[in-house]
Amino acid sequence: MPQSKIDGGLIAAYRSARYRVDQQVDYGRGFAPGAIILRIDQYSEPLSQLFSASGHRSAAFITACNPFGQVRSPEINQEACVHLFGKLRSLVGPGRIIEGEGFDPCGKWPAEKSFLALGLDLKASSALGKEFGQNAIVWAGADAIPRLILLR
Repeated sequence: MPQSKIDGGLIAAYRSARYRVDQQVDYGRGFAPGAIILRIDQYSEPLSQLFSASGHRSAAFITACNPFGQVRSPEINQEACVHLFGKLRSLVGPGRIIEGEGFDPCGKWPAEKSFLALGLDLKASSALGKEFGQNAIVWAGADAIPRLILLR
């Protein structure tokens, strides 16, 4: 397997980050609000429940903020997120995108606005991450275990 071009410290930061999704899911009894906190390589029961409720078997957690790990202004990041949201809508359709944020529990890195796109496969997720200059994305399959997918 080829060596990543991403600094080991940055990879460690991605692995220790938390990936929060503010969900609102209709379980047939009305909408149930709440947050899902994803951790790399750890099974997520709430994500599994979201998959069951939505009928999807995969999801990508992706941002357009701070390409290649270089901190950008909030305005530039916001503009990039608007563009990413549009791309996600064209790929998965409306109603399959949930806003969230990736954050450092130690507070060293600023939180990044992100999206959980339901039903986006690994190939399309990786291509989108590369298009937006991301070092990595978080992707989960039917096992509801978020994985860090390095893109460089």
